[in-house]
Amino acid sequence: MSTTTIPRTVPTTTHRQPSPLRVGPAKAFRHGLALARRGIIKIGKSPAQLTDVILTPVVFLLMFVYLFGGAIAGGDVDGYLQMVTPGIMVMTVFQASIGIGVSLNADASTGVFDRFRSMPIARSAPLVGAVLADFVRYVVSLAVLVTLATVMGYRIGTGPVAALAALALLVGFALSFSWMSVYVGMLVKTPGSVQGLMTILVLPLTFASNVFVPSQTMPGWLQVWSEINPVSLMADTVRGLLNGGPVAGPLLGSLAWMVGVVAVFFPLAMRAYRKNAA
Repeated sequence: MSTTTIPRTVPTTTHRQPSPLRVGPAKAFRHGLALARRGIIKIGKSPAQLTDVILTPVVFLLMFVYLFGGAIAGGDVDGYLQMVTPGIMVMTVFQASIGIGVSLNADASTGVFDRFRSMPIARSAPLVGAVLADFVRYVVSLAVLVTLATVMGYRIGTGPVAALAALALLVGFALSFSWMSVYVGMLVKTPGSVQGLMTILVLPLTFASNVFVPSQTMPGWLQVWSEINPVSLMADTVRGLLNGGPVAGPLLGSLAWMVGVVAVFFPLAMRAYRKNAA
């Protein structure tokens, strides 16, 4: 007697992993926050990374107030301190945003991005996480600057709500413009090249602004640029919030610049990152 064995058909279920490229914005942001935590821990283990953001505001504030303040303000050093401190706050976080591109460029050569690409996370998460973690540098820089300025005699002329709003705007300004540095960091070959290119961009924007001198003292063509310069607009916004004065006009201009910079450089940075991954 022969028996026939009927093969059993076992239903199979295919589980498709969601592609990192199709992760929704909310999930992508959570992935970015997780990697931001990694970056903050990394800064905590190596606080020497904060040396530049600690020394830069100290050097610039002391130099411009005590070396140049008397000449620029006609001897009114205290008045100049009140005018220049908010401007140097903008300059400090703007220059600090260079560091993110240098750091990411260095990470690209270590293979850490290859590890991130093998994980089930959004493609944007490594860049977004690095940018969000960089807010520690801006907060430390501003804390040092405000403390030193207070010791030198600077006084906030408004209330705590306006002061906190000014600090939040400064951090947002730096985070927005840091995408320029991220893009350059993904584009060039060495960290030194990132530092050089970003310095060439940041210094003219800073010194062709009203951070150190009023726009009205500049030649006509430079005055026009200074008045629409994002650094000047943010400096006027922070002056209004800390010292008192008009805020709405320069605030709208600052927000327009911030949105525009993110809209342009975030996609460019992601495209350069994907090309590096290929």
